[in-house]
Amino acid sequence: MKTLLWDIVEAAGIAFDALRANKVRSVLATLGIVIGVMTVVLMVTIVAGLNQSFERQLRVIGSGTVYIQRYPWIVNDDYYIYRNRPRLKRKDFEFVKEYCQNASAVAPNGETMRSVAYGSEVLKRVYILGTNEDYIETSDTMPEVGRFISAIDASANRDVAVIGKTVADKLLEKRNPIGQRIRIGPHGYKVIGVLEEQGTVFGFSLDNQIIIPLGSMLKHFGRRRDISIVVKAKDPAAIDELKNELIGIMRRSRGLTPGEKDDFSINEQGQLMDLYTQLTSGIYGAGIIIGGISLLVGGIGIMNIMLVSVTERTHEIGIRKALGARRGQILRQFLIESALICSVGGIIGIGLAWAGGRLIEQWLPVSMPLSVIIGGTLFAAFIGIFFGLFPAAKAAKLDPIIALHRE
Repeated sequence: MKTLLWDIVEAAGIAFDALRANKVRSVLATLGIVIGVMTVVLMVTIVAGLNQSFERQLRVIGSGTVYIQRYPWIVNDDYYIYRNRPRLKRKDFEFVKEYCQNASAVAPNGETMRSVAYGSEVLKRVYILGTNEDYIETSDTMPEVGRFISAIDASANRDVAVIGKTVADKLLEKRNPIGQRIRIGPHGYKVIGVLEEQGTVFGFSLDNQIIIPLGSMLKHFGRRRDISIVVKAKDPAAIDELKNELIGIMRRSRGLTPGEKDDFSINEQGQLMDLYTQLTSGIYGAGIIIGGISLLVGGIGIMNIMLVSVTERTHEIGIRKALGARRGQILRQFLIESALICSVGGIIGIGLAWAGGRLIEQWLPVSMPLSVIIGGTLFAAFIGIFFGLFPAAKAAKLDPIIALHRE
């Protein structure tokens, strides 16, 4: 063990001496490693950041939740096919709520954009959502202050509202929001709760919204409004069973005959995840290919510099062998030297990737876990060992007599 540690320390010293003595050659030799590691680590950093951001936003949709809507989330066919579908109506929601056995909660979603006012304060383009008491379960949304819409509020079509954090801060400022009367369009609503701060999802602020009973929305803002139906599964693992049941229920609600196609879509989280995986796989794959080419070129450069190093130090190798150094020691010395040179290039590449990540962070979410840093450094060392194996073996096989005669 002591011998191995001494070999590592000695090889490290020789490697850094070689780097200092041949700065330009060393920089050029490690440039491919630097670019390759930087590219791969930067791609992993971007994809990891996108993954975290996407997963965080998908939580709003919820696992084990399906959406019955007029349009599919991913349109592969002619858009006009879906545009001509009849709107989903409140009776479709009521039919699903009555007959669906695999649902733990069913919430209708109607939406509009309106100006909201309190006294002389006005907020324009606030998202208004009409729903029922089950929305709190289908969306995992909780009020921070006050309460949510109750079953009585929903059935009686009461003019009550649960407001988002941004609406509360901008419209009511420091006032106690509970019990205040606000105007949505020309209609008055009593504030009964304020939602927890939720942030932005897919570019949409969940804090700039107001939730009211669906019946109140249809009463004031148009009964012919299109709605969607959100269904929470009793068992998230049985999501396919829930979807099949909903297809049958919706076909009965819509009066479709066996030969007619569905005139509705059932959307769920998995569809977005599949599309996202396809998109990020392309980004990740391109980064790996570019980085792989750079690492290959860098590895060849390392092999070249190590072959030159073996040639320049042939006499030194002969002396070491004459003094009793074994083949394994010579082999280890050059492999450690090659691995250290590549590790330095890898560390520089990781540093550049980190700097690039901070710049890209202005437009895209990025994340550089510690495992990426460690993995990038170890992978660079592996490249050094792999491409340094041939020069190291060549050095280990040198005949000491012939090597000593070489100046």
